[in-house]
Amino acid sequence: MMWDMLRETLQEALPESEYNLWIKPLICQKQDDQIIELAGPDRFFCSWVRDRYLNLINDKLKSLNANDVREVKLTVAGPRLIESPKSGQLRLPGVHNQQAQLRSLHPGYTFEQFMVGQSNVLARSACHALANNEKTFGNCLFINSSTGLGKSHLTQAVVHSVLDSAPATMLHYVTAQQFSAEMVNGIMNKKMEQFSQKYIHNCDMLLVEDIHTLVGKNKTQEQLNTVLDYLIRSGKRVILTAAVTARKLDGLDEDFKSRMTSGLVTRIEAPDYTTRINIIRHKARVNNLKLDDTLVDFLAQHLKGDIRKTESAIIGIKAKACLLDTPPDKTLIKEVLSEVIGAPSRLDGETIRNFIGCQYKISLDELKSRSRKRSVAFPRQIAMYLTRKYTDSSLADIGSLYNRDHSTVLHAIRVVTRDMSQNSSVKEQIALLSGKLQNR
Repeated sequence: MMWDMLRETLQEALPESEYNLWIKPLICQKQDDQIIELAGPDRFFCSWVRDRYLNLINDKLKSLNANDVREVKLTVAGPRLIESPKSGQLRLPGVHNQQAQLRSLHPGYTFEQFMVGQSNVLARSACHALANNEKTFGNCLFINSSTGLGKSHLTQAVVHSVLDSAPATMLHYVTAQQFSAEMVNGIMNKKMEQFSQKYIHNCDMLLVEDIHTLVGKNKTQEQLNTVLDYLIRSGKRVILTAAVTARKLDGLDEDFKSRMTSGLVTRIEAPDYTTRINIIRHKARVNNLKLDDTLVDFLAQHLKGDIRKTESAIIGIKAKACLLDTPPDKTLIKEVLSEVIGAPSRLDGETIRNFIGCQYKISLDELKSRSRKRSVAFPRQIAMYLTRKYTDSSLADIGSLYNRDHSTVLHAIRVVTRDMSQNSSVKEQIALLSGKLQNR
């Protein structure tokens, strides 16, 4: 058959690895005087052969049978017609037979399950762009945040996305401690050449978490700095995370610190009230837990910062409600919260300020601004009044929370006191807000 002869000439023209990978699996489904129809296992395979080998196949065909005009077509064969390679996965020419290194992934840590808010929108956007190999935010990203605010969720969302959309990507996702342990093992077993080969030449994307754990590990810093230098200059994608900002990593080499912050640096802040509401509703929906708006608001007022505590609270509420065979109420939720976050703390000026901002939908920046608009000034005055009522803070301390002096605070207290005596609506607002504060 013409295809058998053609395949022999291609075997002589191509490296053995390329021939075995891309030519040998092709099956001749049809052959006559006009056409040779070859079948590959899937669309990606056929597209790759068409783009990179079809011209060579046609040239070799003409050299074998110059008098006949033949056309080579590529089609996708049914899965039973093509025998899968023993390795279980096709590799591109020139790519070494090395598996991507991944930490165990949480199935729920995807972009779809990540709640976006003002506190994390930049980090999320940058991670999503890098996952799709877009260079909108550059190719190097450094994320820092306190525990439980979403660093691992975002990095694992990147890994999930890359594995779904581009599984051939050579991706390494490790903690800094894992990287360090692997390097030490390489030194002890005299395999540093393989170690360097893996992270430099066999790496399209590198994600390293918990960079702060490398403080004091100078040799590891030096090695990772070399890896980062090569990857960043080569346009490879790099994502690094830490629990603190780069400038607070005092035990890191300055050159290494400069290298890892050479791209976009962003921080994930604690979620604001609106984002906490969205997170609680989402977690409740996932756990098939029905919470009315009042209970959601109560949880959002108490669960701040670490999102893992929110998850723990939702699971605890669901478990206790099922055990008691009763829908959750505020009493049940308070019991669960006392186990998750402990007894409620005493009211302080910052708590009252944030509470008033949430109630009136006013940002912290607005409350601290010089704005005199009533929509801003009146809630600010109420916050000052309530802070004086429920805390031992001095007038000066209260004023510092809003970039004001003590005389402004004194004026605010007088205004609110006067309005309460003259306006029943204001009196009712203060009573309602006071009740909510006392029930916190």
